[in-house]
Amino acid sequence: MLTKTNLLEQIEEFPEEFSIDDLNDKLILISKIENGNTQSETGQTITENELDKEIEKWFE
Repeated sequence: MLTKTNLLEQIEEFPEEFSIDDLNDKLILISKIENGNTQSETGQTITENELDKEIEKWFE
């Protein structure tokens, strides 16, 4: 989840002028990274071998 503190840190890194699209893109990226970190911490990931097996199924 995006926190106000994290958001403020990200905004501080932006140039003085930026578009809403730039801000939106950055917020989406931050959100996806946070979600990935949470999934990793809670064991909602698969190993590389499991991924390889899943990909092989796509081409059967």
